[in-house]
Amino acid sequence: MSEPRPAPDPRGTAPDHRRRKPAPLLFEPPEDTADPEHFFGLESIEDPRELLGRATELTNAFRAAADRATEFQALAAAQLADPKRFDRLPMPVLAERAGWTEDYARKMVEFGRGLMRDDVLLDGGD
Repeated sequence: MSEPRPAPDPRGTAPDHRRRKPAPLLFEPPEDTADPEHFFGLESIEDPRELLGRATELTNAFRAAADRATEFQALAAAQLADPKRFDRLPMPVLAERAGWTEDYARKMVEFGRGLMRDDVLLDGGD
């Protein structure tokens, strides 16, 4: 697994976790589409410029969503490993529950503690 880290700011400046939100998906895949080859209508876009633009939009949105989810994983891991909790999880149990190695779980707990110190996710992101 890769090292936990906040998403880079696409503008090239330092990340501001309080304002960064995943890019909105402009449309959802139709629910009646059972064919896995149909993905957000990309297969029906014939213009390569439009296809590149839409596929890039989706890639950025999913990356931002994955980065945000990782931050929430780290926050939860830090809370669950907090020594002040009477029901805290030992590192091996936390690692197993999340599907991580113990070393990665420790890194995620540390990352989550940093997020908690910075109050990044606890204020709703605004």
